[in-house]
Amino acid sequence: VQLVESGGGLVQAGGSLRLSCAASGSTFSINYMGWYRQAPGKQRELVAGITSGSGTTIYADSVKGRFTISRDNAKNTMYLQMNSLKPEDTAVYYCNARTVVVNAWGQGTQVTVSS
Repeated sequence: VQLVESGGGLVQAGGSLRLSCAASGSTFSINYMGWYRQAPGKQRELVAGITSGSGTTIYADSVKGRFTISRDNAKNTMYLQMNSLKPEDTAVYYCNARTVVVNAWGQGTQVTVSS
């Protein structure tokens, strides 16, 4: 499974961005996809995740009500709609996809929120 993120950039506080993650390869075997982020000097953390079957979602408390994760299975693409962005959302955002035997990561996309 290969993953390519896009959609990061610089935005003012209160603004919005939408991240995309395009998957290729053995996408039929993916059972989970998620967005993670890593700020300078901090550990990588879960932002949001979504299962393939039921579409169950999970969010970090810090983004609940502001971010929405979704998948377009026909396009093998996952999205993260980020609204009401805050300076503390500044980080490199990574796409993750898992199968029974693979834990794949994208190269990351920078999101910078200015105050």
